[in-house]
Order: sequence, then C-alpha cells, then structure tokens
Amino acid sequence: MAKKRILNRIKGALADKGKTNLWLAEKLDKDKSTISKWCTNDQQPTLETLFDIADVLGIDVKDLLVSNK
Repeated sequence: MAKKRILNRIKGALADKGKTNLWLAEKLDKDKSTISKWCTNDQQPTLETLFDIADVLGIDVKDLLVSNK
C-alpha cells in the first residue's frame, strides 16, 4: 500500500494561529469538507488558494508547505 505523502501543513498552521477548519472555510467561502481534505492531505489546494490561505492567516505561503529538504 502506498504511503500517503504529506505536502502541506495547513492543519499545523491553523493550530499555530488558534483557528479552526470552519473558520478557514468561512474566510475562503469553501465547504468545510474541502478544508478537511486539505488538512488531512487527502487533497491539495491550488497554488492560488495556498496564497489565499497564507493571506488570511497572516503568514508566508512557504509556511504552508512541507520542505523537500
């Protein structure tokens, strides 16, 4: 069975800011199940959406990505 690859750290960034999936869903006008899939790395947001997430959290977009090094 293939190991699920962790590509983003949206869940960690939300926790760092004390915010919830529901809060992010409301800010981005997205369904809460979509946010949940991003937080569990079952799906990935678009690059443009990553920038939107970074903006609403007040962080650098690089903080939402898992480093490849």
